[in-house]
Amino acid sequence: MASCAGEPLPLIRTLVIQPTPFCNINCTYCYLPHRTHKAVIALETVQTLFKKVFGSGWLGRELTVIWHAGEPLVVPPSFYESRFAAIESLRPPAVHVTHSIQTNGMLISPAWCALFKRWQVGVGVSVDGPRRYNDAHRLSRDGRSTFDKTIAGIRILREHQVPFHVISVVTDESVDAPAEMLEFYLNEQIEDVCFNVEESEGAHVSGLFAGASPRERFRTFLQEFWQLARKSGRVRFIREIDAMLPRVFRLGSDELRNVQTEPFGMLNVDCHGNVSSFSPELLGLKSRAYGDFIIGNITRDSLEQMRNGAVMQALSRDIATGVAACRRSCEYYSVCGGGAPINKLAENGTFTSTATSFCTLTQMVPTDVILAAFEHVQRTLDCPDAGGESPRSSWSSLPPPPVSGVR
Repeated sequence: MASCAGEPLPLIRTLVIQPTPFCNINCTYCYLPHRTHKAVIALETVQTLFKKVFGSGWLGRELTVIWHAGEPLVVPPSFYESRFAAIESLRPPAVHVTHSIQTNGMLISPAWCALFKRWQVGVGVSVDGPRRYNDAHRLSRDGRSTFDKTIAGIRILREHQVPFHVISVVTDESVDAPAEMLEFYLNEQIEDVCFNVEESEGAHVSGLFAGASPRERFRTFLQEFWQLARKSGRVRFIREIDAMLPRVFRLGSDELRNVQTEPFGMLNVDCHGNVSSFSPELLGLKSRAYGDFIIGNITRDSLEQMRNGAVMQALSRDIATGVAACRRSCEYYSVCGGGAPINKLAENGTFTSTATSFCTLTQMVPTDVILAAFEHVQRTLDCPDAGGESPRSSWSSLPPPPVSGVR
């Protein structure tokens, strides 16, 4: 495919595919508008998608495929077996494809574990910590607790030796309880932890953002959790620290790549074949300026047609304007790369804006915590008698290198 007017070709790094919008639970902070719908993406739609993506020339050596939105495990393992096999049959030898699934864990079974191991699927389980925090927001459709079934799923993964991580949404209720959160992870032998902050998206207004001093509270949470986790010796990976470290201390002058701000860097496909780009949360939302954010349908449109369409051109222009504004004004730009477009739109009302509460907590706070820790270590190395702490004990509170393969 030819490039437009001298523009460089896009580079598709991540595909987010919606197997179905349906979800078997009803989280209060969920942004998805159609999670009662039970449509399922057809095998033919997946085949068409990958024929066009693999044939586009818009790929590097690595492609991450995330099966997300709704609850991915409400379809049977045979659904993924057929789709994975079809993708593999189309895959060019030079491209490595990695699949991952984010699930509430309630439907995990030995059959699912066999599929995960056979296809080396990255597995993330959503659980918000101890029962009282999890059940504040993650309830069944009839208002019942989801906690026991999620924990049962986690234990099945451990029993079958399937690697996994958990994602916990930190809310106004749990942000002041880092020790209690850690105790939960240790009790369940959870070694890889990721934190999402409760966001304002769609019709949902974040209680954390609206509460008092969210930046200071989340900084205290993250700093104390990190210190306690390192002392325990039983937490292998904290995404907010370990994934941020190579951004903060990377070598060279290369600008950070942010797939959410690059046209086609992240391509999002719903169960009907509708396509959007940039932040995956845009797919399914509506806007006066951008309509439904859909740039085309994979079953009828080429990627080139989508790229040249009016919606994609408008999104690309306005998101790039916001990124440029971040580059000019924000001292954290080098670790962020311009923020998440969905949060700019949700919080500030426009893609062309800069800082959000979301980026403050997820980018600025981890950076501050890491830099403060290394400054402390440097002071200790320069003056080992200060505070009665040796360099060795100071370094012991710092994380190991990021664990490869953990998302």
